[in-house]
Amino acid sequence: MSVYCEICGKKSIKAAKISFSHKQHVHRQLPNLQSVRVKLPNGSVVKKRVCTSCIKAGKFTKA
Repeated sequence: MSVYCEICGKKSIKAAKISFSHKQHVHRQLPNLQSVRVKLPNGSVVKKRVCTSCIKAGKFTKA
């Protein structure tokens, strides 16, 4: 299962944890995805993984 928003395409990014001695440990920061039932324009209902910023902005219609 891939980690990206099916509405806006937001996906994980690389980030570095930096210790006091400035050693870097690279890790991934994942988007906050939720499973939501989305109503498509043709009337059918589909489950999609959507980021919370799209949910808050109302970029789709909930079923």
